Amino acid sequence: MFDTDLTFDELQGFDNIAEHLDGDTLKKIGSMVVDGYQEDLDSRSDWEDRFDSNMDLALQTVEHKTFPWDGASNVKYPILTTAALQFSSRAYPALVSGTQVVKAKISGFDETGEKYNSAVRVGKHMSYQLLEEMENWEEDMDRLCMILPIVGCVFKKTYFSTTLGRNVSELVYPKDLVVNYWSKSLDDAPRKTHVLELSKNDMYERQVTGFYLEDIELNPSNETVDESADNRIGVHEGTLSDETTPYVLIEQHVSLDLDGDGYSEPYIVFVDLDSRQVLRIAARWDEEDVQQKEDGTIIRIPSVEYFTKYSFVPNPDGGFYDIGFGVLLSPINDTVNTLINQLVDSGTLNNLNAGFISRGIRIKGGDKNFGLGEWKTVNSTSEDLRKGIVPLPSKEPSQVLYSLLSMMIDSANKLGSVTDILTGENPGQNQPATTTMAVIEQGLKVFGSIYKRMHRSLKKEFRKLYRLNRIYLPPESYFEVLDIGDPQAAMAIFKTDYNKDVTNVQPQADPNVASESQRLIKAQALLELMQLGNINPTIVTRRILEAQEQPNIQELMQMPEPGPNLEFEFEQQKAQDESERDWARIEIEAQVAQVKELTAIQGANKIFEEAKTARKEGKNGNIKGGVQ
Repeated sequence: MFDTDLTFDELQGFDNIAEHLDGDTLKKIGSMVVDGYQEDLDSRSDWEDRFDSNMDLALQTVEHKTFPWDGASNVKYPILTTAALQFSSRAYPALVSGTQVVKAKISGFDETGEKYNSAVRVGKHMSYQLLEEMENWEEDMDRLCMILPIVGCVFKKTYFSTTLGRNVSELVYPKDLVVNYWSKSLDDAPRKTHVLELSKNDMYERQVTGFYLEDIELNPSNETVDESADNRIGVHEGTLSDETTPYVLIEQHVSLDLDGDGYSEPYIVFVDLDSRQVLRIAARWDEEDVQQKEDGTIIRIPSVEYFTKYSFVPNPDGGFYDIGFGVLLSPINDTVNTLINQLVDSGTLNNLNAGFISRGIRIKGGDKNFGLGEWKTVNSTSEDLRKGIVPLPSKEPSQVLYSLLSMMIDSANKLGSVTDILTGENPGQNQPATTTMAVIEQGLKVFGSIYKRMHRSLKKEFRKLYRLNRIYLPPESYFEVLDIGDPQAAMAIFKTDYNKDVTNVQPQADPNVASESQRLIKAQALLELMQLGNINPTIVTRRILEAQEQPNIQELMQMPEPGPNLEFEFEQQKAQDESERDWARIEIEAQVAQVKELTAIQGANKIFEEAKTARKEGKNGNIKGGVQ
């Protein structure tokens, strides 16, 4: 607890809380932050030793050996390096594939289609941000996929940069993020300390803009943060400070009780490591998430998490820092290196003659070098030479050691999923395709589980970016639609598209598909289902093109307008003519039938009239005769 006389509402509204604290309070906070950092650093000292040895092994650092003799063989077999390269070459294109990196799903009813349209805009906009606005994001993902299999865990830091005016999601090496080794998780860790190295210009910009306190004078650090890394790459930094010597700061995410209510609020504290002077204190929560009673009493303050942990294999001992191929393959790799060096040293000893010379032989001491075809004269007989020179006993490299070496390499390749079939080598001409696919699937079992962990972490990173867009995005902005390929094709994104619910934002990559062949097989399987007639062929075509990673899919999907088809038009005209002739024939037949019917009626009427006339004349004759 610190006696600051500041209320929670005041702390919540300040940009830099350090400006409103007295010197004694800042001194206490600075000492507490640095002491906590040192305590966490000591808790992971064993892990740092393993980290350095694993990096030396992965980079095949050259070391001078003096045993069994000075300059003995010191070969580093690249088992760890090959495993890391193979993992990176499969994971990177699987996670960052095409231009649609982010997708958003909808939940609940969507009768008007408004949710769906908003989800489409969010997915395309976040993909544009990652690939275009955040220039280093894809490069950092490439590095992450290479570092992760070696050391076991890597971090991403996601925040909004007021200097750049955009979101930033930068790569943080595990040595630069100090967390107590026995912390259960990143969210539950009491402290998270990010070690920063800032140049003189960076410090000047932050102090002039008011991000750091201006009235504090600092001196560049005389010590490097990671001396082992400098030694590994052959760089040794001078002991004297100059214009290029960086300032070493620590950015600690910690909870402090600055309002004296007995509840520690989450803050970000920036402290100079050498002088322990506090430069900035900022709140680490969203005002809308604070839970309070009606009288204003704080119930809970959910902290905002800036870091995302990418895990390779969880640590079996329960430690915070996970393990990678560096831990899993180091014992085998060390054994392989020892066997190779023993075989090389054995061959060297067998090829270079050495031994004992009797004093009775009159030969000058020292090394004797022979040129090709050269004979030397000595003052001794052949018998004396044969008896007086005794070579050291040596054997050719052992076949047993070579067999053991092969067994250890095979074991390491199985553990690292580095088999011939996965490195692109032909398994044999007589092996059936189904067997080959089964071998690939079995070889990717280990990779598949790791890939799902990376997919889960990538989803968390995207949700952090989603929150930043909800807070900092303008009410309306425009961005380029990447998958169309037309620079003029722009789409509008609205701040209201980023609502409170972020559970539907996730990577576009499929967590269950770990290789290009699996994606193609899964997409082409839809062709068989399309024959049932209840699947949209347009969607099937798009998925197959996406699995093939074809460029400008939108352009390929645009069907051209149908051109003139003379044969079709001729057949159509012919059918039309035949139809017209049929109708004309029917009409004529109808007219003929009508004429016949009319003629028949007229004939019947004539007969009727004649009969009527005849009957009338006959009747008149009978009447006339009766009168007479």
